[in-house]
Amino acid sequence: MSLRPKPASASQAHPQGDGRLHSPSFARNGEPIAAVVAELAPARGRALELASGSGEHVLLLSERHPDLIWQPSDAAPERIASVAAWLRLHPRENVLPPLPLDATAPGWAAGLPRQDLVMVVNLLHLISTPEAQTCLAEMAAALAPGGVALIYGPFRQGGRLVSEGDRRFDASLRAADPETGYKDAEWVNERLATAGLVPDEPRRMPADNLILAARRPG
Repeated sequence: MSLRPKPASASQAHPQGDGRLHSPSFARNGEPIAAVVAELAPARGRALELASGSGEHVLLLSERHPDLIWQPSDAAPERIASVAAWLRLHPRENVLPPLPLDATAPGWAAGLPRQDLVMVVNLLHLISTPEAQTCLAEMAAALAPGGVALIYGPFRQGGRLVSEGDRRFDASLRAADPETGYKDAEWVNERLATAGLVPDEPRRMPADNLILAARRPG
């Protein structure tokens, strides 16, 4: 994953002085995301989180779903270190050590066991369209039969940006890096369907965000 510049409007993780990072966006979206995961996640099996960031989402979700074995991952060393630091403070028997993994690299799914849940939070708008296409294809390839993919973030909906806040944020992303910006929710679902998954109805989230969900048949 290329290290792309982020505008000031993008959520930044704050160092806590002990290796941990705190993401202000987690305080806003952690519980709403957890509610959808509770609705759609399998009762047990393997769960992979891509681009785990600070590690706070996987900490919350692993507590709520103790029968899932969680694999956090990230491409950035400082975020791998943050996940590890959070886990030292709050050990979880059902969380594996964080895995260095670039979600935009072709072929990463082939090196992992099949997953019953693969999820990613707030990534697609920060990467290019080709990188997003690779990420989605690999997410689909990583799923076991019956497995679920969950993708949270801001999206174009019906081909348009749905709020003034979305218009400002998308413009700031594209000003910092023209290859990034909001992806169409319909395009994401088309990519997942092409990869063999069955998309579900989008879940509407606070601040006009969505969770897009798709399941591998079987």
